[in-house]
Amino acid sequence: MLKNRLRAPALLAIGLASVLTVSACSASPSGPSDSSAKTLVIDKSFDLKTTDPGRAFELTGSIVDKAIYETALDFEGSDVTTVVPGVATYEENEDNTVLTLTLDGEHTFSDGTPVTADDIVFSYQRVQGIAGNPSFLLDGVTVAKTGDDTVTLTSATSNPALPFILPNPSLGIVNSKLLLANGGSTGADDDAEAFLNETSAGSGPYMLEAYSVTTKVTLKLNPEYAGEAPAYSRVVLENVEGSTQKINVQAGAAQVALDLNADQVSDMGDGVNVVKNVSPYLIYSWFNQDAAVSAGVTNQPDFLKAVRQGIDYDKILSIAGEGAVQPGGMVPSIFTGALKSDPSNQFDLDAAKKALAASGYDGEEVTFSYPNDITVNGLQMQTLAEAIQSQLKDVGITLTLAPGPIATFLDAFRAGTLQSGIMYWGPDFPDPSNYLVFNPGQSLGLRAGWAAGTNEAVTAAAAAATAATGDDRVAAYEAWQTAANESGPFVPIVQPGQYAVTTPEISKLELNPVWTINVADIK
Repeated sequence: MLKNRLRAPALLAIGLASVLTVSACSASPSGPSDSSAKTLVIDKSFDLKTTDPGRAFELTGSIVDKAIYETALDFEGSDVTTVVPGVATYEENEDNTVLTLTLDGEHTFSDGTPVTADDIVFSYQRVQGIAGNPSFLLDGVTVAKTGDDTVTLTSATSNPALPFILPNPSLGIVNSKLLLANGGSTGADDDAEAFLNETSAGSGPYMLEAYSVTTKVTLKLNPEYAGEAPAYSRVVLENVEGSTQKINVQAGAAQVALDLNADQVSDMGDGVNVVKNVSPYLIYSWFNQDAAVSAGVTNQPDFLKAVRQGIDYDKILSIAGEGAVQPGGMVPSIFTGALKSDPSNQFDLDAAKKALAASGYDGEEVTFSYPNDITVNGLQMQTLAEAIQSQLKDVGITLTLAPGPIATFLDAFRAGTLQSGIMYWGPDFPDPSNYLVFNPGQSLGLRAGWAAGTNEAVTAAAAAATAATGDDRVAAYEAWQTAANESGPFVPIVQPGQYAVTTPEISKLELNPVWTINVADIK
């Protein structure tokens, strides 16, 4: 039997993390219902590197690309449990190895040309060929045009998560003819990024008007958009720190603030709307296992034990504020298979000191890197890094803080050349299989020097989780995380509280675990 819609067992409860609708309570929306002369200003702490969907894989980039590019499949609002059509509908075979997309023929790029099956094939093969950060989304998937309006995706093994992967903004459909004329290709020689940072090549509700990775991104309406026109004709996404975001939204200089922390939200006063929830973003530390990078320190098992037991997680939660939780493993608390707690990640100062003594550590400085120009749901990485440095000092570990701007930090982190540090991970798709990238030999594992074949127990547990179906997935993913916590280089630190603050004129804003907000849906 073929399936056209698929229910996901990924979220523990929709109301826990994804249905977040703001209703204005102190004023009605201002201005007319059409978008003729309305500008929406959104304050966000940027982690932006590019608007090229084949390369963008940061939170801010997802917000921008969601506005510019449509995807083959989509989620409606904040509900990520049901896949809905985007530019196409889909059908799957029984063993989840073949997925067929059928275009509805109603979507048009901003230059007036129709979205075709060739554009989908080009877009997906380009993501694969570039081999950038989003490429793993289509690992093991063969993409082929199988009809004038059909594209078939064939997976090497059962791939039940694929329909939930395709809505990711990094898989946005680009205008293949336009890109081919401007340096685009489906191989490593693709040279269209600079073009896409200046020109829109999508069929989404907005087009790129101005772009800066450090100051702001401005979007304007796409006159060829096939869907319902957004409420705002222009969107300005500003790069603003949390303290300034608070001032701006209170003064009405911005209508939306996305990075306020618990303390800032607690005394906002009247005249604003506040949504609170547990964030889907997980903040973690890593300690490099590559002998050439670890300096013979961070790759020692007992050193890792000392770190895990030397962090006072309750104090971290108090810093993070209301709504924050301690994740038991790398899968956030809102997803199937999340660990509620794990003995490997519990504060025990005496045990931490004993483990450190057994590790052979002799006071060497350990470089602890992190981006210092961003906040994650209002929580500053600088604040967390300083707290961890202080707590591990009590154990006897000397962390030397090495902050840097996100743009330069990411290059070194992704190259696997940093000894240790703190970073965050947002879900690419709403399923625990997304977090298998933290395995040995996988993309995140390699950033921590965790090479393939270095930990057979964790690798075997991951394979069992991948193969599990139905209710068995919960126990399988819990077992995988338990194994990783016992010997792996990643330490789950905190899931912050998530807050969105709006001015009274905003009557609707929904948070989504994959792209944070869809600016076209804000009213």
